[in-house]
Amino acid sequence: MKVLITGTSQGIGRAICQLFLDKGHEVIGFDKNEGNIINDNYTHYQIDIRDYDKLPEISRVNILINNAGTQNEDDIDTNLKALIHLTEKYGVQQDIHSILNIGSASGHTGSEFPEYCASKGGVIAYTKNVALRVAEFGATCNSLDPGGVLTPLNKPVMEDDKLWAQIMNETPLDRWATPEEIAQWAYFLTMTNSFCTGQSIVVDGGESIKHNFIWVY
Repeated sequence: MKVLITGTSQGIGRAICQLFLDKGHEVIGFDKNEGNIINDNYTHYQIDIRDYDKLPEISRVNILINNAGTQNEDDIDTNLKALIHLTEKYGVQQDIHSILNIGSASGHTGSEFPEYCASKGGVIAYTKNVALRVAEFGATCNSLDPGGVLTPLNKPVMEDDKLWAQIMNETPLDRWATPEEIAQWAYFLTMTNSFCTGQSIVVDGGESIKHNFIWVY
C-alpha cells in the first residue's frame, strides 16, 4: 500500500509512520520539520500543510492519514481547513482504500481550547461527509479521536506534578496512551477494518465517561 501520513516528525504521526514501515508499506510523510526516519520505503516532504500551492503531486495514494495538527495556534486553519484540502487532493479518488482523520476526544466533549474544540468537531462532521463520497470506491473513512497521549505537545501538563495528578484523577485507567498504542488503532482502522465507516472512535482511557457527580449523602 502507498500510505500518505501528515505530521510524521514526532508523536502519534511518527509512531504511525514507523508501524506502517515495519509492516512493509511505502510511506510518504509531510511535516513542517525535517524528516528523522531513515528507511528505504520512506519519502519525506518538509512542508507546512497550509501551503496548498506547494503540495507535491502524488498519484495513487491508497491510505491517507491526516494526523498533523496544532493546539491553540491557528487550529481551524491547520486542523480542519488543511485537512479538508489534503483529503480532497489525495484522498477522494478511485485508488483510495481508506482515510483516517486523527481527531480528538475534545471534539466530542468540548473540553479544550475553544478553537481547538471547534476544529476537531469539524473533523467529526467532515469525516462523515467523506465516508459517503468514498464509498463508491469501496473505501472507508473514519476519525480516531484520542484523549491524552504522551507526546511532546503535552509536556506542559505532563511535567507539572500538580496538574498531572488532577488529570490522572479524571482518567479511569490512571494513565495516558502511548503514541504506539494510538498507532495500533490507526493501523487497524485503515488496514484490518473493511466495513466500519463514517465513525469517530474515541480512545481516551475512559476520560469522557467520568462524570464527577458530587452530592450530599
